[in-house]
Amino acid sequence: MRVRAFEMRAVREPLALVERQIAEPSATEVVVEVVGCGLCHTDLGFLDDGVPTRHPLPLVLGHEIVGRVVEAGSAARNRLGQNVIVPAVMACGQCALCCQGRAEICRAQIFPGCDVHGGFATHVLVPAHALCEVPKTLPKGLELAHLAVVADAVSTAFAAVKKSGLGQGSFAVVVGAGGVGGFAAQIAKARVAKVLALDVDESRLARLAEVNAVDATLCVRGMDPKAVRKAVREHAHEAGGGDTCWHIFETSGTAAGQETAYSLLTHGAVLSVVGFHAGSVQIKLSNLMAFAARAEGTWGCPAELFPACLELVLDGRVQLAPFVELFPMSQLPDVLDRARRHELTARPVLVPDQGMGL
Repeated sequence: MRVRAFEMRAVREPLALVERQIAEPSATEVVVEVVGCGLCHTDLGFLDDGVPTRHPLPLVLGHEIVGRVVEAGSAARNRLGQNVIVPAVMACGQCALCCQGRAEICRAQIFPGCDVHGGFATHVLVPAHALCEVPKTLPKGLELAHLAVVADAVSTAFAAVKKSGLGQGSFAVVVGAGGVGGFAAQIAKARVAKVLALDVDESRLARLAEVNAVDATLCVRGMDPKAVRKAVREHAHEAGGGDTCWHIFETSGTAAGQETAYSLLTHGAVLSVVGFHAGSVQIKLSNLMAFAARAEGTWGCPAELFPACLELVLDGRVQLAPFVELFPMSQLPDVLDRARRHELTARPVLVPDQGMGL
């Protein structure tokens, strides 16, 4: 099949719009016609910062994919015609690690836009077993393209919240209210936790407050670490969260955000690292011991959790439309530049269009 796609050919070079050929699907593979593909901070890491991909260049980036199955191998015919979300991290489901419930560290996992060609294209070839089927009829105001962000931003936040053990009445602090953080806040709120969102951008915090996704917000721009800790402690007391067992989610993917999140550790706290930052940070590691606290990372979301994650979106407990903006995929180079200049106010999703030479 001939497809149109944006290829990354070298670090810090513009993407090239090309026509390329994808192979016939094997017995267990399908071809997904892309309806939408989200732009993630990780894509900029590959393109601008030289974070290495596991597939040699040239490579089609993009790992937040939703679309329709238009071709299928002999063992995946049941997938034909389905609307599907393509998980950003697809474990093999058969190795010893997968069988032990550690699919997130499966050594045979596939990450579109890193291990194989991704979704900044008209079509993508992927394994069939991990796909999450989407109902043909969606709630009013929700488009299929919006669901691209479930592939990573929403589902990874869902996995992090679930792994942390957050429950009803817990006090949750989300550091970074844009993208993944906004969805993490909504998911925590859906679990009936008391949620405080921190960010340096007032508009991000305001958007969360407008849709009742948080109990409180705190703009930390210009605040020193001691003042941030004091303010968070006050919010915790007001919410009935006390001084212990906070759940802290670092979703900003910045050095300042990661250091802030770590500085909020308290007795029995759980720190969930979800955002990616390529550089180093300075932390006092002994605080984990002193506070009997726990720090853990979340890499993707196991396929078996996707239906429950999607249900939160379909029943309206997690809202996508206010936090997602759709763009024609032909405008991807411009959207990338706007992302670099921090001009985007919502998670961008690219939709294949005639401007790609279809």
